[in-house]
Order: sequence, then structure tokens, then C-alpha cells
Amino acid sequence: MAVLPNEPDSCEHVHLLYRPRNIRFKCVTLNMGKKQKNAISPTRSEDYPEWYQQVIKAADLAEISPVRGCMVIKPWGWSIWENIQRVLDVKFKETGHENAYFPLFIPLSYMEKEAEHVKGFAKECAVVTHHRLEADPNGGLRPAGKLEEPLIVRPTSETIIGEMYSRWIQSYRDLPILINQWANVVRWELRTRLFLRTTEFLWQEGHTAHATEEEAWEETIQMLHVYGDFAEKYMAMPVIRGEKTATERFPGAVSTFSIEAMMQDRKALQSGTSHFLGQNFSRAQNIRFQDQNGQEVFAWTTSWGISTRLIGALVMTHSDDDGLVLPPRLAPRQVVILPIYRNDDERTSVLEYCDSLMAALAQQTFADGQAVEVKIDDRDMRGGEKNWLHVKRGVPLRIEVGPRDIANDGAFVARRDTGKKQAMDRGELIANVGTILDEMQQGLFDRALAMREENTQVVTSLPELEEYFKSPGGGFAIANFSDQPEVEKILKPLKVTTRCIPVDEELSAADGPCIFTGKATQKRAVFARAY
Repeated sequence: MAVLPNEPDSCEHVHLLYRPRNIRFKCVTLNMGKKQKNAISPTRSEDYPEWYQQVIKAADLAEISPVRGCMVIKPWGWSIWENIQRVLDVKFKETGHENAYFPLFIPLSYMEKEAEHVKGFAKECAVVTHHRLEADPNGGLRPAGKLEEPLIVRPTSETIIGEMYSRWIQSYRDLPILINQWANVVRWELRTRLFLRTTEFLWQEGHTAHATEEEAWEETIQMLHVYGDFAEKYMAMPVIRGEKTATERFPGAVSTFSIEAMMQDRKALQSGTSHFLGQNFSRAQNIRFQDQNGQEVFAWTTSWGISTRLIGALVMTHSDDDGLVLPPRLAPRQVVILPIYRNDDERTSVLEYCDSLMAALAQQTFADGQAVEVKIDDRDMRGGEKNWLHVKRGVPLRIEVGPRDIANDGAFVARRDTGKKQAMDRGELIANVGTILDEMQQGLFDRALAMREENTQVVTSLPELEEYFKSPGGGFAIANFSDQPEVEKILKPLKVTTRCIPVDEELSAADGPCIFTGKATQKRAVFARAY
């Protein structure tokens, strides 16, 4: 009996090689005396960065493009991004925002208006200096037609959007302006990694203008919680919501807030940001209006965003050594049905049963009324290969149907989160598919939260912090903190950064002096190694 190369030697693999499945095999290893293989090599414990790359490859999410630092997002990865967009777009509109689009190119003079902002992005900017190509004497092409003013390829849109807002806003009656755009941006990264850090990536960026400081603050905090709720309820990824320190703040912002998540290697990943810009950008971009008292004043602005980095967060939060594990609420499909048959007669009856089962499952819902997406995979390929393809892609439920299952009016169901496999009555499966998916969604969150809690520690002195981060990953350390410049200098040798000062008072309330400076403080911060 041949075993497919690079596939786990499991019972499920065996019975899918033959059609129909007339008996159930006990789950055993075929290669006697050999350790059972994982679908992904290396494993997380062996080489976490390479494991991450191999999960993306095995799940067919994306690949490196011919353009340096850029990626091609493939259909399965794009479907996940579409689901992220779909959910968040609804949430943005529910909070009063509208979508628009602004230019990819930003005149250099616009960037120069906000000195601190430009300083923060200067090394990452891609610059367009010419507007056409011409033939050179060697038969190639060379740039020609030098631009009068260089154009910056959008690293973020505060300056160009600010210019437009300065034209649109004349009176307090024009406010607030609540706009979001889904777009691509370019930041010339030296070291890239798929989804986490690429030269070009996709994101949404919200930009709002308000008549009062209070309104702008409310907007900033509201969007922080929109992101936090999305991460926890849809991504099943627990996050800490907090304010960035001065050194970690968005260039030009008064305050920056973020959601911080712990990956399985215990490093932090910043997964969304919301910025209170005060009047800094409105002064630089001349966004002024006449208030209700007839006085000319500057607007108060915000910006906020998430990116395709969230797909990397999904990979690193939930996946295992067999590939991607997706929370049902963001999976492109929740169920795949795998028909098993030996001949044409069996094929006809099995596919009829599968069609009927698919139609019934597709009528079911889970979560808050989300439809169950189901597909029958009847491609002409070996059963074990097909099965493990869906394992590696993270499909939540795999349902096998063969003649024996039809005779019993049932199906054989495998869960991606726990690996549990069981025969189920057809009616029972249909009635409970929504509950099973809800359990999976909650279970993934609970598992990620437990992992974070096991790897979070309150430290009360600098030596204790240094000892905590002696291990390669570390985790989250929470310590009394005062936002002073010398703190980052102390942390640098440890390759640790201050992730945020939590907005949750239970996490942030301090009970002693800053462990770095000895100065009195009323706050604690979260420290971690980070992506």
C-alpha cells in the first residue's frame, strides 16, 4: 500500500485512497517504528519563521512576485481578505462612514507640509521622477520626461486627503466628514515577509474631520474598539487595546492607539491602529472652518487602519503543524463535502446524496445569521491528496460521504480545530452544523486566550524583566512604566519594545514606581518582542 509523499500517515489518509470506504480503519501509523509526519515541515517548534512561510505555501494563500518585496495574493488568500473587507465595511458604514477613493500619487510638496510626518516615512517612500520611457541605443528602455515635481507613491494618505478636506470644509455645517478608502500603499521595506511586511500591501484607511476635540477623541476610541471587537469576534484573536508611547506613535499624531495580539511564538503583532491627529494635519493642510460663533478655527482630525497583515495574524494565531486553521466566521467556506465511490453507479448515488446534503447544509446559519458556505469537491484526484489539501487550507469541517454512509443515512465528519472525527446521522449533522461552527469559533478564541495568559507575566523590577526575556520568544511582560526617552534605550539590547499602555484599567493601573526610571507612575505598559 503506497503512502502519498509528504502526507501524514493517518487512518483518514488510508481510507480515502480506496472507493468506496467499506470499513472504518482504526487510526494507526503505517510506517511502523517511524514518527508520524506532519503536513508542514519544519514544524513550529523547529523553525517558526520557516513554518509560517510553508503554511502560506501549503494553504495556497500567496506567493512572492517577480517584483521585489511584493506578493501575489492567490484566490484562497484573497477570499479571506474579501471576508475581512466585507465585515469591516459593514461596521464602518454602521458607524456613519462612507467610502471614497483618493490618488495613488502624492506631490512631494504635500508631504513637505508636515515635517514630523515626512520624517517618519522618508526612508520608506517610493518616488516617481519621470513620466515616460524611450528607447536607448542598446535596444532597451530608459526613463524620459522628467517631472517638474516628484510624486510619492502613497505610503499613507493624510496629506493628499487633507488637501481635499481643506477644499471641502468651509463651515461647521460641513462637519463631520467621515470617509474610508480601501486601497493599496507602498512602503519600501528592506526585509519583507508575506502578509506581515511587504513593499506593497492592501489596507483600509479612515480619515475623519471634526468640529471639536471631543468628537475627534470619541472617533479615535470608537474605531479602536471596532478593530478590537472584529479581532476577537471574527478572527477569534484576543487583543490588548492600548495607547502607544511617544516613540511608537504614528508620525505627526498627538496620540496613537493599537490592538496588540500574541502569536504562537509569543511575539506581539500590532494588528490595527487608530490615531488622534489633533490639529496637526489641519494646520499643515490648512483645514479651517467658520464655527457657530463666526470664528475661523482649525478642524480636529483622525485616521485609522488595518491591512492584509491580518491574514498573517490569522496564520500565526491558530494554525498548526498540518497547515492553516481558520476561524469559521472568516473561512471562505465552512464545509467541504468529499464524495467517495468506486464506479459510475456508486458515483451517481453518492453525488445525488451529496447534492441533497449540500443544499440542506447551505440553508443553515451560525454566529449572527451567517450562512454556511458549502462545496462538493469531486475532482479526479486521489482521496488522501484531496483530503489533505483541505486540511492544509484550514476548512473548518470536512464531510466524507460513501456508499456505507448513504446506507446509514449519515456522513463522516472531521473538525479542523481539534482533529476530532466521527460518524454522524444526516439529520443530526444538518441540525447541529451551526452549533458546531459556533463551538469551533469560540474554542479557537479560548485556546488563543489561554496561550496568551500562560505567557503573560507581571514584572516588578528591571532585572526581572531582563530575566523574563532571556528566552527566545518571551511573551508579554506587564510592568509599571513612565513614558520617558531612556526607556527605549534600556529595552533596545533586549530587542523588546513597549507595545502599549492598556486602556483597560485593570491591566494598566500601577502600584509602584516605574521599573526603568524609578519615577512615580500611575500606569503599566505591555512589553514584548514584536513583528
